[in-house]
Amino acid sequence: MDLTGRDFLTLKDYTPDEIEFLINLAGELKEKKKKGVVEQPLIGKNVALIFEKTSTRTRCSFEVAAHDLGMGTTYLDPKGSQIGKKESIADTARVLAGMYDGIEYRGFGQEIVEELAKHSKVPVWNGLTNEYHPTQMLADMLTIREKLGHLKGVKFVYMGDARYNMGNSLMIVCAKLGLHFTACTTKEYFPNDELVAQCKEWAKASGGSVTLCEDVKEATKDADVIYTDVWVSMGEPDEVWEERIKALLPYQVNRAVMENASKNAIFMHCLPAFHDLKTTIGAQIHDKFGLDEMEVTDEVFESSQSVVFDEAENRMHTIKAVMAATLGAYK
Repeated sequence: MDLTGRDFLTLKDYTPDEIEFLINLAGELKEKKKKGVVEQPLIGKNVALIFEKTSTRTRCSFEVAAHDLGMGTTYLDPKGSQIGKKESIADTARVLAGMYDGIEYRGFGQEIVEELAKHSKVPVWNGLTNEYHPTQMLADMLTIREKLGHLKGVKFVYMGDARYNMGNSLMIVCAKLGLHFTACTTKEYFPNDELVAQCKEWAKASGGSVTLCEDVKEATKDADVIYTDVWVSMGEPDEVWEERIKALLPYQVNRAVMENASKNAIFMHCLPAFHDLKTTIGAQIHDKFGLDEMEVTDEVFESSQSVVFDEAENRMHTIKAVMAATLGAYK
């Protein structure tokens, strides 16, 4: 399968076969790395990493993956480029495409990464936007396959705010790959109707399904995967914490949720997670709202069912697969 020159902006643009190809390639590259096999098929190439939103996992994943493939990287933090300020997105794309072989963008609206791709002659990769997080999806699917042995037929439950990048992207990838996806949240936080309708069509073709449910016990009964994310995303004002806590506290992942799921269920989270008071924000939330834990309890986060750190590692392997495939190293 030849993905050379393709952008990686949202999994809406990729077929199930193409997604599975990337997951399989990631698995192969991971196995080689574990065995100490060094391959640098992209030596001499360079990539630009634009981060308007900072990140531990995404930055480290792209930098290590690029290095493993033989490439150099330039990291542009929120103060490190003039994108959208002194220089238009279109001009930035053309400047960087003249110097680099690929461009990663992590930031705000999906329209920004789409505009970069429109004006770039080299592949553009979405490291996260408000609407989509496609690299995380590949890591999640690789992790599920490793832990459960398969993807098709898996009962997958996402708990929390399903309106943005994680809820949207998980629903898309589950629908395309034949998983049974449920968004478990209050109806105000369901994904938008148009995307739900499209995902239901993909699910029909794949043998999966898409369900929206407000009842925690009903949604999580015999689930294979319980997934959650932080309740307030980067870039959102602090004022929304009170609203989110009030709406989403009933959807916290705790022992009762995991006991209602399948006995072999796994817990997943894209991180960072507010499961204790060891972060500045966690301490602030405790002082203001009296909560020791938010979207997931520490008991679940630290349990044997939690696969969050395997999931985090797989970001690197799947990002490596995306860069390698779109830059023509593996077909």
